[in-house]
Amino acid sequence: MIDNFSLAVTHGLMLIAAFLLLRRPDLDQETGAQDAQDAQVSSRKRRWGKRGA
Repeated sequence: MIDNFSLAVTHGLMLIAAFLLLRRPDLDQETGAQDAQDAQVSSRKRRWGKRGA
């Protein structure tokens, strides 16, 4: 009984995770290498902000 319950819970959680991941809007967007690099640089700038402030 415990084995069936644990299998059902874990598989149910994996189904929920897959469903939520597939609903993400950024799956439909393709970014080029330059766009990805620009996004990475801008996220670093936001994270560190101004120095000395």
